[in-house]
Amino acid sequence: MKVAIVGCGAIGGYVGTKLALAGESVTFLVRGATLDTVRAHGVTLQMSDGRTVVARNLAATSDYASAGAQDLVILAVKAHQLETVARQVPELFGRDTVVVPMQNGIPYWYFHGHGGALAGSIVRSVDPEGTISRLIPAERVLGCVVYPATELLSPGVVKHIEGDRFPIGELDGSVSARAQRVSECFTRAGFKSPVLENIRAEIWLKLWGNLTFNPISALTRSTLVEICQFQPTRDLATAMMTEAQAIASKLGIAFRVPLERRIAGAEKVGHHKTSMLQDVEAGRATELEALLGSVVELGRLTRTHTPHIDAVYGLAHLLARSVTDVARNASARNAITR
Repeated sequence: MKVAIVGCGAIGGYVGTKLALAGESVTFLVRGATLDTVRAHGVTLQMSDGRTVVARNLAATSDYASAGAQDLVILAVKAHQLETVARQVPELFGRDTVVVPMQNGIPYWYFHGHGGALAGSIVRSVDPEGTISRLIPAERVLGCVVYPATELLSPGVVKHIEGDRFPIGELDGSVSARAQRVSECFTRAGFKSPVLENIRAEIWLKLWGNLTFNPISALTRSTLVEICQFQPTRDLATAMMTEAQAIASKLGIAFRVPLERRIAGAEKVGHHKTSMLQDVEAGRATELEALLGSVVELGRLTRTHTPHIDAVYGLAHLLARSVTDVARNASARNAITR
């Protein structure tokens, strides 16, 4: 398949490398130092079993139009970056191009074909003006849940920590031929990618942990196992997950895993820094709105009381603003000294 991957961060680099090594025609849409590195050296992947592999049989460009029409477009940027790249993504579309967004949290397309009173609603936390929805129509989208834990060590160098699951699904719950093709493509690359009939339920299962452990880890500078083994933060995570479960239930979602088992799964990952903690430590913008702001929004839409989620969201929002201010001031000082 012709596969375009927008972004070459921790997940994009991991997925693209494995797909290229499996023989797919991979093009990365990247800029700056990452573009230079990938063009010169390919992408290096440090595997969890100690092996290091390098994919050089791939292309990299910043020009979407030159990449041309693709069979599959993987959106591997963070949720808050999606609106910016969405303006160019249509240049990758052919008649039957499929789009697989790989963002954490509630996706922009969540209420497309949802049914009920909220059908067709825009999730303003992740798509404030409806721009993404207009430019990347939900009809092209296959939902996807990203389970692997990876880290970006430097431009073009990714470390795989654990996990290989990328379940996908049509937004209407059907098992389509295109979903089967994408599943087979991912499977050839060594991923587990079943086609699910209820991708929203799987999104909630992943989000259940992300909406709690990501902001708590960023606020406390703690790893998953530390949060789970410290009773006050474990209790806070439990309270937030209970509130989120109430929201999901009102949206017709039933969790296939009990709450305590979900926490135990996070604990088992060990001393892993969440993506939000990694972003805070690097001075980058976080995925706060997709992971937590969207849940606050859905809580309001479903008239669900969420005091613990609201409190952590407020604290994490202030932290994110502080990180942005520090990065902006540092950039201004560097500009002056130059």
